[in-house]
Amino acid sequence: MSFRASVLTLYPEMFPGPLGLSLAGRALEHGLWSLEPVQIRDFAMDRHRTVDDTPAGGGAGMVMRADVLARAIDSVSPSDDPRPRLLMSPRGKPLTQARVRALAAGPGAVIVCGRFEGVDQRVIEARQLEEVSVGDYVLSGGEPAALVLLDAIVRLLPGVMGNEASGGEESFENGLLEHPHYTRPQDFEGRPIPEVLISGNHARIAAWRRAEAEKLTAERRPDLFSMAEAGKNQRSKT
Repeated sequence: MSFRASVLTLYPEMFPGPLGLSLAGRALEHGLWSLEPVQIRDFAMDRHRTVDDTPAGGGAGMVMRADVLARAIDSVSPSDDPRPRLLMSPRGKPLTQARVRALAAGPGAVIVCGRFEGVDQRVIEARQLEEVSVGDYVLSGGEPAALVLLDAIVRLLPGVMGNEASGGEESFENGLLEHPHYTRPQDFEGRPIPEVLISGNHARIAAWRRAEAEKLTAERRPDLFSMAEAGKNQRSKT
């Protein structure tokens, strides 16, 4: 069964968007995954198709209504739906490659794109929405975050990448940032390809790539480097 994504949004025309191109687009065309954009406004009960209201307790902005959003979720995800229900939210747990891999191994996902000041907490609890963040910043809505999430997932689905092994050395797969890459020409503006990469010595190349990955990670993401080192030390003790 292919990966099935249902995206609840006020702007269904944003999908598939870039997911209709390149690897994700070809995979969508070939049925390796499916995408169902759902208009949340279709589940409003008044003639104005209202989906939001003023925040309880006062304050700026508007809040997405629990009743409207619950009906939208229930329409695509009945109680026996095995797919996780995700809410794209800046207050959610940071998205990691490990979480992406877990999602890619599953049957799909129901993804809720918030708007305005946020979503009524009661529907988050009642429909067991898992809040997911793609970074420590605020977007105008959850749609761009949902596109990021789906792009990360789809590329890992079986048959999507031409070389299934090509993802194994990418950033975050082994807890480190990815090593530098080089290709022709051998000399670019006086900058040659590192000698080790054209040596033909695969052991030396692997060691160089690992060392460069560790160096980059220590410089740019000391938090990741510390976790990678802790994991390495733990493995050495077992």
